[in-house]
Amino acid sequence: MVISQFDTSGIQFNENGLVPVIVQDAQSKTVLTLAYMNEEALKRTVETGETWFWSRSRQELWHKGATSGHTQQVVSLAYDCDRDALLVQVNPDGPACHTGAFSCFSEKGNKTQTQSDRLAVIRDLEALIAKRDAERPEGAYTTYLFEEGVDKILKKVGEEASEVIIAAKNRSASELQHEVADLLFHLLVLLQEQKLPLDNVLKELQNRQKDR
Repeated sequence: MVISQFDTSGIQFNENGLVPVIVQDAQSKTVLTLAYMNEEALKRTVETGETWFWSRSRQELWHKGATSGHTQQVVSLAYDCDRDALLVQVNPDGPACHTGAFSCFSEKGNKTQTQSDRLAVIRDLEALIAKRDAERPEGAYTTYLFEEGVDKILKKVGEEASEVIIAAKNRSASELQHEVADLLFHLLVLLQEQKLPLDNVLKELQNRQKDR
């Protein structure tokens, strides 16, 4: 959607002139934070394409990343059925939390995926990669890949794809298992670097089913 065309009419601000806003990472779908906007903050968000909020503690407008540099580029805006809550999907340029964490909901015990869901590991890995991209912890391999840039990531994807082929030709199940895992990891890193949600790839696969 074109952010500047978002229809702000009918948004139900509360008695304090505020509307709660869930901020979500557009790639990994990780919930980053819960904040509030007043009419002016929402207007500036739509106009600039970056998140603006109302600070209830300081009683003032604040532009996310104005001091830290960790701005949030808005990908989409949506309101709920009652128009009294907003969902903002963003591409964050760094951590969302004032603690330096990727998400304000990063504490242990907040894991929501069920252990019986075999795709949970993919979603967890996608979220971890997004977290590494935002926080860039020193010594992490994923940090190294992001710091080196797209050429290094593409090189690793190519290397791992070749190793998958070799493992398959060798008829080694254990070797193939290992190499496919490496390839999937590096593909997820590439998607994060390109800001392309895995969901888009899955939708593409779903759309192709009718042609199979």
